[in-house]
Amino acid sequence: MLVRINPASCPSDGHLAALTGERAFCSEFKYRRGMEIFGEGEDAEYVYQITSGAVRTCKMLPDGRRHINSFHLPGDMFGFENGATHRFNAEAIIETTVRITRRRNVLDAMTSREKGAMNLIGFVTQNLQHAENRMLLLGRKTSLEKVAAFLLEMDQRQDHPDMMILPMNRRDIGDYLGLTLETVSRALSILRDQNLLRLGGATQRRVELLDRDELARLDA
Repeated sequence: MLVRINPASCPSDGHLAALTGERAFCSEFKYRRGMEIFGEGEDAEYVYQITSGAVRTCKMLPDGRRHINSFHLPGDMFGFENGATHRFNAEAIIETTVRITRRRNVLDAMTSREKGAMNLIGFVTQNLQHAENRMLLLGRKTSLEKVAAFLLEMDQRQDHPDMMILPMNRRDIGDYLGLTLETVSRALSILRDQNLLRLGGATQRRVELLDRDELARLDA
């Protein structure tokens, strides 16, 4: 069931604050795990910011495989398109709350703010850098290097916590890195046996990075 929490003006933070200022007119919705937020080919009328939970954007390939394009974490915005429709599906990985605002509201707020255009350039540049890094990740790295790079990416995006909690499962990670579930599991086991990380929790999604420098050397 989709729950609408707040249909009024709400405080903004993260990317939304940088683009629109302190407040933006938006609604909050809560999605259960696995629920679709928008589908490929639907009108790209709204943009979204995560306040809690996590989202994956993905599409099914003609051969039946799933390709995950991005993971979005609290504070991230997603749903921006350079066309009129969405190129990917967006799904809640776990129970997730998002703020939704019309794309036009964001554009209007940006044009009325002195730093709006500059912040938009920064936002677009950040996304381009992520796309470039992802191309290198998929095309030029071994499976072990891919998993090390992924863990460092999640560690950086979560501000280097003592214990990192991954919202996505190993199949999600594999579909993001272009690897099988078994290959991801094997790489994590190798990194654990090399004392580079420690895994915990019933689903092994609690990850403590023990040697970030060595992981970075692997990634390099």
